[in-house]
Amino acid sequence: MKDNIYFKVKTPLYKEIRITKEYWDFVKTVKHPNMEGKEKEIIKTLKDPEFIRKSNKDERVYLYYKSTGNRYICVACKHLNGEGFIITTYITDRLKEGEEIWRKSY
Repeated sequence: MKDNIYFKVKTPLYKEIRITKEYWDFVKTVKHPNMEGKEKEIIKTLKDPEFIRKSNKDERVYLYYKSTGNRYICVACKHLNGEGFIITTYITDRLKEGEEIWRKSY
């Protein structure tokens, strides 16, 4: 599985987040087809988020947010030790509840 990494990004939390080509195909065709072609925005959201929240439902899941006008790109990732992987990504106008653990300083 590690051989087929589609992209890998280091986040402000010093985690290496990855996604395989097969899983990206699943996300963009089954889970959230509106994310097709938005790889650059997803990478930018992971590298330079506006803020990061920890999920209320799973303490290993982190939600990376970046504004796109009046909406946000959210990239949900599971952290495991020094690395992690993308669970899903979507565009939203509502932020999930959860503890904010990081905020970009301007």
